[in-house]
Parts: sequence; C-alpha cells; structure tokens
Amino acid sequence: MTSKAPVIRLRDVTKSYGIGAAKTQVLRGVSFDVDKGELIALVGQSGSGKSTLLNIIGGLDQPDAGEVEVLGVDTLKADDARRARLRNESLGFVFQAFNLLDHLDVLHNVTLPAAFSKNGKNAEERAREALRKVGLSDFAHRRPGELSGGQKQRVAIARALFGSPQILLCDEPTGNLDSETGKEVIDFFRELNAKDGVTLLIVTHERRISSVAKRVIAMRDGMLVETTDDALGMAGPA
Repeated sequence: MTSKAPVIRLRDVTKSYGIGAAKTQVLRGVSFDVDKGELIALVGQSGSGKSTLLNIIGGLDQPDAGEVEVLGVDTLKADDARRARLRNESLGFVFQAFNLLDHLDVLHNVTLPAAFSKNGKNAEERAREALRKVGLSDFAHRRPGELSGGQKQRVAIARALFGSPQILLCDEPTGNLDSETGKEVIDFFRELNAKDGVTLLIVTHERRISSVAKRVIAMRDGMLVETTDDALGMAGPA
C-alpha cells in the first residue's frame, strides 16, 4: 500500500535579502511536509521567517535554494503562468490586513479573484455561497467601511474561499481582532478544516490557534526548531 504524497513538501529551503554586509539570512535550510487535511500552526518570534516561508509556499516569493512542491507542482521549476494558476485555482490567502477595496461592496470584494482566473463562471453565486459559509449572507451589498473588524476579516476569508481552495494560507489572521472576535475566526477555521477538509497553515502568535492545531511547527532564526506539543515553548518569546 503506497502512502499519499504530501500536499506541501519543503526541502532545505533557504532565503536571504540584501547583499554584502546588509545581507540577512531569513530561512536556513527549512524542511517539512504537510499532509492533506492538516491544520498546522506556524509559530515563532518576529523575524523568525514564518511569513517569508508562507509567501514561498504560496508562490508569492521565491527561495534562493531548496525544493518546494505544492499539490505536486515544483514551484521553483514552474513558470509564472503555472504558479499563478496554482494560486488562483488551489490556494487561498488570508492576511492580518484585510486588503478589501473600499469602493466595492462586500459581494464584489469576494468575487475579485475571478478577475485573475479563467474560471469566472457563476462568480456571484459562488461569492454568495462563500459569504453564507462565513455568516455574512445579509451583508453582500454593504461597503467595507460599514463593517466591524471581525466582519471585514470574515469577508477576507470568504474571498479566500471563493475558488474552493484545497489549501488555505493564513498570516496572523486574528492579529487585528479583539479577543472574542478572534475566537470566532479560530472556531471557523477549525470547522472549515473538520467539515470541508481544507488544509490550513496558519502563521500566528495566538496560542488559541495553536491549541486547536493538529500540529505546531516552531521556528527560530530562520530554522525549524520543533514540531511537537512543546513547540510553542521552543519558539521563544513572541
């Protein structure tokens, strides 16, 4: 019986910025796999390389060296068009900044990915279904300025779900939210993972996200330091 291939596979990934004396090594030989249906918290103090790693997995940045495979696609060897197709059709992104367009209503913020994909069929219907999933069906024609922080983040999540992604990449998704609203978003991620089988990789300082994660990966100074239940302690202070 053959084992299933991981949906994310990293081997000896390195990344630096700058040149000469100003060169900063951000990632130092990071290797790990993510299996389908996992909910993983990626933790570590600021500057440990978490967000850079997430951007590399999502094809928003390229490493200096190493191997990166996402859903069987070698993103280092793939051309720009193939990486863009992977992002548009199979990945969803949620960031700390909601990145909503104030001049568009909620519905059209959610349909934005259709502008970058060939799969624009039934865009409004799909957007309304995504809004239903995040509990904002009645907010389709409101503008972002009329929403609370938690509602804005749920719109951002709906936009990420618009293309029915297999993998959701989240960078500090509760960072701009109060405690109670952050809990609601965490509960939604857990439900999305359990019911829909979406694989989630979440960069976070939020211990409650780590507590519901199936695995915690801790980073320090650009290196993976632990992937056990004790990973939060190994990561160092936030």
